[in-house]
Amino acid sequence: MWRYLDSIEPCFVAQAGVQWLGLGSLQPPLPEFKRYTVVKGIISPVGDAYKKKGLIPAYHRVIMAELATKNSKWVEVDTWESLQKEWKETLKVLRYLWCNQLCQRYRGRKIVPQSSVLFFPAVPKVKLLCGADLLESFAVPNLWKSEDITQIVANYGLICVTRAGNDAQKFIYESDVLWKHRSNIHVVNEWITNDISSTKIRRALRRGQSIRYLVPDLVQEYIEKHNLYSSESEDRNAGVILAPLQRNTAEAKT
Repeated sequence: MWRYLDSIEPCFVAQAGVQWLGLGSLQPPLPEFKRYTVVKGIISPVGDAYKKKGLIPAYHRVIMAELATKNSKWVEVDTWESLQKEWKETLKVLRYLWCNQLCQRYRGRKIVPQSSVLFFPAVPKVKLLCGADLLESFAVPNLWKSEDITQIVANYGLICVTRAGNDAQKFIYESDVLWKHRSNIHVVNEWITNDISSTKIRRALRRGQSIRYLVPDLVQEYIEKHNLYSSESEDRNAGVILAPLQRNTAEAKT
């Protein structure tokens, strides 16, 4: 239901197994991951410096994410990335959430006995939650640094939710890096088809059509109150090179 939020980074936190941070839509815990106990989900809206076409100001996206998760007991919004003046790579966001959010919370915990054996409270892990489109974007020249891809899949891991028409397993097979770390990439097939997308919702808003039931009521009210998605907002950053492409292309030339 949160696909209308452009450029958000959800993070799932799972105890005694995994913490999940992902790009794109946020899905609830799935039965495929029975060996994990999900304890938290974190949404991290990207900063304005990302320069994506049609990207509205970060403070609006943060508020919408907070409204969408207002009644959730396990999903929260982290504002660090959205407040940065420069665009931050996904790997740096993962590191931040791991070091600043999780390690600090678990640092200094005492060892307690459990069943006559010393029990070390498990520090949750972080995994990047994404769609197959993000997985396939790894192959776009200069969109990602190859070393970042390696560290993300090797040190954190991916939860990839795939739809009909996407062959995530084939893409993993054709990538040497992804294939090497395939045990750290979990592919989830979305059998219940959901064709809602942020693009379609923004288009409906531009045309004055109703988006009721497509987004939470509080979010719909906020969008309408501030007239967030219009023809003018859709042209924002038009002609501007996406931040990662601009940075990585420049670094490749040096």
